[in-house]
Amino acid sequence: MTDALELDALWEDFHRVVNMTSQELAGWLRVSDAQEDSEPLPDRAGPPTGQHVLSILQKRRTDLTDADIQVMYDVVDTVTEEADLENEPEPEQTRRRHQLLTIGHDPLRP
Repeated sequence: MTDALELDALWEDFHRVVNMTSQELAGWLRVSDAQEDSEPLPDRAGPPTGQHVLSILQKRRTDLTDADIQVMYDVVDTVTEEADLENEPEPEQTRRRHQLLTIGHDPLRP
């Protein structure tokens, strides 16, 4: 398990990079998973990581599990590495933005 100071820093970093609310993320996951003729159940929309991020956003820090902490580290690392979209061609920017939106980060949001 992570010590208290490290967990505090991770909590802050996670909530800094996940700049979408739980409602915004839930809506994005439903929209991104919707097909022309069907739509998934709200609690099953989106990839597992996106669902896990949504779950974390709805928790208190004291309720985090080891799996939650690992996902938080992964999300912070992913956003830190992938967030700079300015030098990519437009189709690649859109694809990466959609991937980041799926884990709760909108790179176009200040």
